[in-house]
Amino acid sequence: MKHVRLFTLLSFFLLGSAFMSAQASRTWVSGVGDDANPCSRTAPCKTFAGAISKTAAGGEIDALDPAGYGAVTITKGMTIDGGGGQVASVLVSGTNGIVVQAGPSDVVILRNLRINGIGTGINGIRFLSGKALIVENCDIFGFTNNGVDIATSGGQIFVTGTSSTNNGRAGLEVESTATTSVSIAGSNFQLNNYGVYSGSNSRISVNTSTASGNTSVGFIAAAASGSAELNLANCTAANNFEGVQAGGAAAVSKIRVSGVALYGNPVGFQVSSNGTISSFGNNYNSGSGAPTPPNLTPQ
Repeated sequence: MKHVRLFTLLSFFLLGSAFMSAQASRTWVSGVGDDANPCSRTAPCKTFAGAISKTAAGGEIDALDPAGYGAVTITKGMTIDGGGGQVASVLVSGTNGIVVQAGPSDVVILRNLRINGIGTGINGIRFLSGKALIVENCDIFGFTNNGVDIATSGGQIFVTGTSSTNNGRAGLEVESTATTSVSIAGSNFQLNNYGVYSGSNSRISVNTSTASGNTSVGFIAAAASGSAELNLANCTAANNFEGVQAGGAAAVSKIRVSGVALYGNPVGFQVSSNGTISSFGNNYNSGSGAPTPPNLTPQ
């Protein structure tokens, strides 16, 4: 009988421990929270990093109020949502803002976030692995390298309603070791060196987006290896040094343009080594140095 009681007590203890360590499908952070808390709505954590370990795979971290929630590395599928109408910020110095290094079936969603490199951060968002990364309604600025840095061996990226500004290299850049697909819509890339950079093994489609005031090129496809493909539809490139450039590196780089408007770029369309630009013949060039490319059948 004593052995039975001991076994029963041990079972209750183990079951209670399991419940205490269980991860929640939704957790919360607050500027007045504490990472020692369970990250519930009434007892929120203080940082995204503190909430990660208490959030189940496929779950969601939500911000309760305006605050800085710190850098974080994401290793599983989940959503981080800063909420609408408030400043949910990641402010970093000398490091990356958000690193995504998830599994091959993991989807990570970043929504309603302000990611500030304060002039010394490296990359705003760095995507290293995962099935897909979705970036919605985010402001990314002040990084020494890229606002969005994609360095995967495949995967898909979707960027909507996002601004990537004043970064040392590109607003968004892909340099991958296997074919990586990126879809961009309704987004702005300004005051970087490059707006959108389609590098090695990249397939990027950009719709209704703007690249303006970038020191070098607004939209560029230039692959060092593999190939690069950049499709632009209903986009604007304004007040960059070059509006659109294809080529300039060792591998084949193709750009297709439809409904693209160029304004105030000293060089409008530029074709460099291993590059081609195909046009649907409905583009607009005002005050830019090179003419619109001839009408070609997209390749």
